[in-house]
Amino acid sequence: MPTKRAPKTTSSTANRFVKHKSKWVLVLVLSALGFWFWRADIQERPTQSKHAEHKTSTAAFSIFDTLPPAAGGQKKSEPQTGDEANPKKNLEQVSKQYCQYKSATQYPNNSRPIAEHPDQIYPNQAIEEHHAMRNRNGGSNRDYQITTTQSRVYLAAQESLVFSLRASDQTQQIQTINIERVLAHGLNFGTAKPAPEIALRMQDDGQLGDQVAADGLYTSVFSPAQTSFAQFAGTIRIEVQYRVQGQAGQVFFDVIYSPTVPAIWNGKIRENIEQGALVFHLPMTVQQAGRYIVNGRVDDAQGKPFAFLNFNGLLSQGNQDVILSVAGKLLRDQTPSFPLSLRDIDGYLLKEDVDPDRALIPRLVGLAHLSKSYSLKQFSDQEWDSEERQRYLSEFSKDVALARKALGEQAPELARSLPENICDWVR
Repeated sequence: MPTKRAPKTTSSTANRFVKHKSKWVLVLVLSALGFWFWRADIQERPTQSKHAEHKTSTAAFSIFDTLPPAAGGQKKSEPQTGDEANPKKNLEQVSKQYCQYKSATQYPNNSRPIAEHPDQIYPNQAIEEHHAMRNRNGGSNRDYQITTTQSRVYLAAQESLVFSLRASDQTQQIQTINIERVLAHGLNFGTAKPAPEIALRMQDDGQLGDQVAADGLYTSVFSPAQTSFAQFAGTIRIEVQYRVQGQAGQVFFDVIYSPTVPAIWNGKIRENIEQGALVFHLPMTVQQAGRYIVNGRVDDAQGKPFAFLNFNGLLSQGNQDVILSVAGKLLRDQTPSFPLSLRDIDGYLLKEDVDPDRALIPRLVGLAHLSKSYSLKQFSDQEWDSEERQRYLSEFSKDVALARKALGEQAPELARSLPENICDWVR
């Protein structure tokens, strides 16, 4: 009599079960790993200040932006692995950190050598770019080199933009450009509000900002206040489509327009010597209260730029004075010849959580004020000081003292030969 057999599971059914189960296990494992990495990324990602994006475009900078990499804003030096075993190298490291910080912070944030801000020396010069001809459908045509200029990026109410285009071949021969379309349109980010759009004219005929006719430089002038952009606040893109020797190309010019004027200059600039510094008082009528950023440049009597001045503060409505100050020690160290020229003043009201992030003040282009003549001895030669600076110097000097002590224990003669001012040794 045949024995009963247990029901048999076919191999195909078992394989399907195993594959199905494995698939879901794999999905769960990958999901768990993805969640873990996402959490780790969130936890390790540095939190950025609301003002971080303004750091490179304004003079509202931290003093540590001016420091050499070694000082870098560390609150306490961290000797590198192995340096403690070599007291001389360790002393060199911590001494350089101390001396670099001390030197970089000897002037206040609002009065710096202009050499630290080379891009700010002549802010009203046209911006010029060179690149291969860009095709309309992507890519580039290296047979032709395109040169573009635009007078400015930020445009205040009643100001105009002058922009131009030139083409040359590989032998630097200027090429004729056939301008097919010039269209200015507003860019709206995160909003469905329609933006203005207008056609512009771009010619090489000695008009519309073009200085010389038929020289291969095609130029146009755009004045938003005289168009449908009069009340538009934000980025305006000018798209130029053209042809060179039958080849189609395009180029874009972007400007950020501010249609409102939050404050106006309203009087003659005054100057005084205050607390050992040369201080300029710039009268202003503030129509909208808030935080204002104002920048100015100072040249000596020979026209040599030497100082970059900054105001960063809160102003209330009404008549106010914006203070631009040249630190006494900066004057004593740079030894400029008098009289000094305060020139090219620009500024804006800083606006948070909106685009654009600023409302521009009408700029003062060129010479704004010519100073009196002074003797440099009338100014203070004292380094700038603050509670924060003293705290950092105290921490750095502790590291120097510990390193000198360690060197004295291992090489007492070398330690005794070092100057009292350690910065004289590391220079």
